[in-house]
Amino acid sequence: MRVAIAGAGLAGLSCAKYLTDVGHTPIVLESRDVLGGLVAAWKDKDGDWYETGLHAFFGAYPNMLQLFKELDIEDRLQWKEHTLIFNQPEKPGTYSRFDVPDIPAPFNVILSILRNKDMLTWEQKIRFAIGLLPAVVRGQKYVEEMDKYSLLEWLRRQGVDEKVNTDIFIAASKALTFINPDEVSATIPLTALNRFLQERYGSKIAFLDGSPTERMCQPLADYITQRGGEVRINSPLKEIVLNEDGTVKHFVIRGLNGAPDEILSADVYVSAMSVDVVKVLLPKPWQQMEFFQKLEGLEGVPVINLHLWFDRKLTDIDQLLFSRSDLLSVYADMSNTCREYANPDRSMLELVLAPAKDWIDRSEADIVAATMAELKKLFPHHFDSDKPAKLLKYHIVKTPRSVYKAIPGRQQHRPTQTTPISNFYLAGSYTMQRYLGSMEGAVLSGKLTAQAIAEAHPQTAKKVNTTPITSQPATNAATV
Repeated sequence: MRVAIAGAGLAGLSCAKYLTDVGHTPIVLESRDVLGGLVAAWKDKDGDWYETGLHAFFGAYPNMLQLFKELDIEDRLQWKEHTLIFNQPEKPGTYSRFDVPDIPAPFNVILSILRNKDMLTWEQKIRFAIGLLPAVVRGQKYVEEMDKYSLLEWLRRQGVDEKVNTDIFIAASKALTFINPDEVSATIPLTALNRFLQERYGSKIAFLDGSPTERMCQPLADYITQRGGEVRINSPLKEIVLNEDGTVKHFVIRGLNGAPDEILSADVYVSAMSVDVVKVLLPKPWQQMEFFQKLEGLEGVPVINLHLWFDRKLTDIDQLLFSRSDLLSVYADMSNTCREYANPDRSMLELVLAPAKDWIDRSEADIVAATMAELKKLFPHHFDSDKPAKLLKYHIVKTPRSVYKAIPGRQQHRPTQTTPISNFYLAGSYTMQRYLGSMEGAVLSGKLTAQAIAEAHPQTAKKVNTTPITSQPATNAATV
């Protein structure tokens, strides 16, 4: 059976991968000239990579890790020391660490918090622990119900000290959702906390050994094509044409560079595009349906990713860092964390600017100037000197609409992968699945879509493998 999939991000590619596993033939259409969607990457004229975002992998990503295992590319994940590192703005150039011991969960995370002496007092830690108890004891059902509150509202209701918000949750919220705790739904960070507290290696972080497009998306595309599927770039979806009964008749692919439009017919159709694009391309008859009208409650959040190359080494830390800056979210020195980007003499910092709503329309010069001002606080020894570090070049990637904006009340707007249209499905991290707007959520959504299609069209005896890896994130993770 032919399945046309619009969008070659992680959701579309994973959906296609699992469809080939059950004997179907997917045709994946990507509008741009590069695979990956929100994890896309490009090479500049010097041969250096720059990416759509700073992509860190967690041990609490079971479906992503299972996918790497099935593609036989587990060795491309470079697992880091099990720790979370925060900058200390009140002490420029210093760090506070939450080192997670190799003992069972949740005691490993609890002990890492108790051992930290820089950021919270004992009273604050105890009040924080008591406040978290309902989320831990009552589980995901309680966490889902807290979607009616912002994280900041929830923390105040639980009597958690304001310093816990300023010290930890502002940084965590921006890292998870690109918005602050006064905007983000409490469901999002509480879901992440639950995963970290339930899984021994849940908060352990890995980086790819190269660009996501080359090292992750291309193996997916190769897997699909080797099994009879297609992956086509420069193939933007122009229109979804309907039959008289409201089902999909065919996709119209826009012709580029003077080429005519193309009609693509299939048995089943999938949108793996972002929710903002889906809303624009919805056929008019569907726009009157309650299922699709709910999508109006979802929109992408703006994100800005920066890459800065310097003439010297700014840090030797091989880990994701939480900046605790008003402007910046997380960052990493990719010359340390990524094998392909390695440079023993110079740093390449990759940074996420968040929240980005006030900056998305600003010039690159303004963004770089503001970022450099923040870096002077993070690395005072390299910038407050007679010979400050020199910025050699930079790349800025703006994404006006990234993952869905996870403000309170959005859970009820997230659709299932199955729609009221019998031959049309949705995939994407905005669809309903437990891992929210993330790489893991995108992969899981694609797997769930493939499972739904396979169940509706049982032409083979095969089933989609939906059992995720729940143990140690990689065979060598504990020895890193």
